Amino acid sequence: MKFITEEDLRDLYKKQPFTDYDLPQGQRLTPGARQFLVDRGIKMYADEPFGKPAPKKADTEKTEKTPSDSRKKKKFRSRMKSLQVLFLLSSEELLKRDICMAQQLTGLYKQFAALRTAESGTCDAPELCCDPCSGINGENFSQSLDSCFEITEFHMQMEKGREMLLLARLRSQLEELELDLPDFLEDEELRQQVAGKLNQIMNTLSQMICGALGGKTCQRSI
Repeated sequence: MKFITEEDLRDLYKKQPFTDYDLPQGQRLTPGARQFLVDRGIKMYADEPFGKPAPKKADTEKTEKTPSDSRKKKKFRSRMKSLQVLFLLSSEELLKRDICMAQQLTGLYKQFAALRTAESGTCDAPELCCDPCSGINGENFSQSLDSCFEITEFHMQMEKGREMLLLARLRSQLEELELDLPDFLEDEELRQQVAGKLNQIMNTLSQMICGALGGKTCQRSI
């Protein structure tokens, strides 16, 4: 292998000044020759890049993915925090109206808060206990089910209309989160686990809304 020295470049530059230098294949520059090119701002073309090595493909892909992954995690974390606050606000207001319902909602809040571990790739939330009714049972408890009935201005006028509205609002927000999970979690298995736990919470809320409506007949079967 032949080495090009600083002296070689100086002689070449004296004969004919140049702004770029094409290093012949199989030849290398000495440190002094390389510095000579750098000092004069001369671009060099060779088999290997001059100056800072270009990042490997894997490094490039990692750099490109990192900001996206970080943004997804941040959005998921922000949505979770917002919904946790909504849980607490709803529980606080229910304390003035129905202590038992407020306690039940606090239990659901703890279940929901445990889902934040999905941000780090795990789903540590325990399974909720299903209290079966004619519309919800152990087989469909973790599935995405529609609301038992639509909340309208008629329900607003009922004795527990306020309670029903608070629970329905929370359920609707949770449903939006469940639909947006593909935007936050790339791992399909993890996404399905989180969705299943969210569905358990939403279906429990549906039962609570039915309970606030009164009567023993499940509205889903009407």
